[in-house]
Amino acid sequence: MTILAFVAVLGPLVFIHEMGHYLVGRWCGVKAEAFSIGFGPELAGWVDKRGTRWRIAALPLGGYVRFKGDMNAASQTDPAWLQLPPHEREGAFPSKPLWQRAAIVAAGPVVNLIFAVLLLGGLAMVRGEAISEPVVGHVAAGSAAEAAGLKPGDRILSIMGRPIDGFQDIAAIVSLRPGEPLAYEIERGGERIEKDIAAGTRIEKDRFGNIYRIGQLGVASGDIVRRDVGLLRAPVVGFRQAVQITRTAVDGLGQIITGRRSVSELGGPLKIADVSGQAASMGLESFLFFMALISINLGFINLLPIPMLDGGHLLFYAIEAVQRRPVSPAVQEWAYKSGLALLLTIMVLVTFNDLGSFGLWRSLSGLIG
Repeated sequence: MTILAFVAVLGPLVFIHEMGHYLVGRWCGVKAEAFSIGFGPELAGWVDKRGTRWRIAALPLGGYVRFKGDMNAASQTDPAWLQLPPHEREGAFPSKPLWQRAAIVAAGPVVNLIFAVLLLGGLAMVRGEAISEPVVGHVAAGSAAEAAGLKPGDRILSIMGRPIDGFQDIAAIVSLRPGEPLAYEIERGGERIEKDIAAGTRIEKDRFGNIYRIGQLGVASGDIVRRDVGLLRAPVVGFRQAVQITRTAVDGLGQIITGRRSVSELGGPLKIADVSGQAASMGLESFLFFMALISINLGFINLLPIPMLDGGHLLFYAIEAVQRRPVSPAVQEWAYKSGLALLLTIMVLVTFNDLGSFGLWRSLSGLIG
């Protein structure tokens, strides 16, 4: 179940990501020489009438489209493209205007984000949208909210300067920041009050053994209603949920970088596979929601300005736009090697974390002891 669920999540997401690159590349007149799902040895492949090699590889942890003029799967420019005859050079990726190259590179992450919005919107059409005003209905005894003086009827207007439109916005911000003082703006009886409140910490362990530290304010909302979502409104709801999930991902990554959360909370392919199986066992809706979550994270991560990723290429194009000439091959080579080293380091780290979350290191220490 876990293996099948992992392939069912990652396979389609990688495919639509690379298809975004491929379709925009075709629209810009760039020849695709290879379209690969996965890396490593080829399990199956064929060549279409346009001369593109479509391949399925052994390691389903990503994919790539190699365009004409690319030296490798990381889309480094092959200097040999300049030696092509003029009529063939037109179909090479490096020959295209800057805006077209940027559009081709950005298309992959953007398609992942659009897919997530449509998926979340579809789920909203099926189960409706829960609506709850950001008004405190109940304050738990002994909670951080009680210690801060919050009262039933208080309307929370903003946290950390971010406007609060619904009660779910409070949880999205607070849950990631246990014990961290945050700036609140509250409306009480027509009067606006500003104060710093630090949420308490709740330790949760799910039925699969995963442990989480979650910030808890200690307030409950008033009445919650579930509103039907029509076809036209579904993309709006999906977009809003996708923005909220992306913001949560940015917050979590920022907390890890600044040391407010442990790097042990970073997960990798093994953890994704494990949670894929968990989500599949909980039903179709949970599985589709998890798929949307991974699609958003895949798009977000690929937009990070790290060489070897799409965001790294976009960074080079931004520099090229400013200085009116491409980044020198020597600098690009150094950046790609550094980016590869960083990605490999992260991969080792998250794999170490994944194995630790499965209890491997505790088991080994017990055997050694």
